[in-house]
Amino acid sequence: MSRADEFVDLRPLLFSIAYRILGSVSEAEDAVQDAWLRYEATPAVPASPKAFLSAVVTRISIDVLRSARVRREEYVGPWFPEPLLADPYQDPERSAELADSMSMAALLLLERLSPLERAVFVLREVFGFGFPEIASAVERSEPACRQLAVRARRHMDAGRPRFEAGRRKREELAGRFLDAFRDGDVDGLTGLLAADVQMVGDGGGKAPQWADRFIGAENVARVLAALARPFARIEAEVEPHQVNGQPGAIFRDRDGRILTTWILDILDGRIQTIRTVINPDKLGHLGPVADAWEALREAGQARRPRPHPG
Repeated sequence: MSRADEFVDLRPLLFSIAYRILGSVSEAEDAVQDAWLRYEATPAVPASPKAFLSAVVTRISIDVLRSARVRREEYVGPWFPEPLLADPYQDPERSAELADSMSMAALLLLERLSPLERAVFVLREVFGFGFPEIASAVERSEPACRQLAVRARRHMDAGRPRFEAGRRKREELAGRFLDAFRDGDVDGLTGLLAADVQMVGDGGGKAPQWADRFIGAENVARVLAALARPFARIEAEVEPHQVNGQPGAIFRDRDGRILTTWILDILDGRIQTIRTVINPDKLGHLGPVADAWEALREAGQARRPRPHPG
């Protein structure tokens, strides 16, 4: 098998490692491409292409994450990872674990770890790498990597997100929620939301937003019902879709351009969190992006609605 063929076979794994470390589709793709260039330029063929490429993409991702953290501290409003519609790395026996590990909630929890802790956790807990391989990848001793893994696991266990166990139940509830949203049904929406539900948006200062965050079932339901009207005026399409392994939706304008993505955290038969990504810089990898400001003007939303305080 040629180097190019080996790389193609390993690319889904490499991207999935890089995305979980970086939380960015574009940066993960760049890290994978850089790993290929280094692999191609290596004179001797590595004994294990998987170990070599995984180590290289991990080191690149750690370096990128260190510089990215400074930019994220200056980010306008809440920062969310770039939404991912499908994980290219498939392992049927661990599909549920892999889906949960790339959820928005899990990726945001990983943001609390140092770059080294995050890389060690991803390699060990998500992809099952042995400590000798991890030590080589992050260029630390095995005992140091074990300590990093313990600290990372402790932080993650303390805040680990919980989700509804059955995928079908989650999808059914998400479908009812989206139907109620289309109808602007405040009572129907309220009945599907947890009492302390939060609706949080990532616009990065580059898209129209009413607020960064709304809290409480009645408040969020009224905001959603108010949103339904302008979406209907511009003939926006609500497309149910798994986003980051969780139920969600893609919103498109009448020309099929993406306006926003929504991701729903569901537990105990209620929606706990609604995360919206409307920053156009984070949507381009999904397809053509709509001008949200233009859509707002077309919808005639000159005044900001006033939902009840949360």
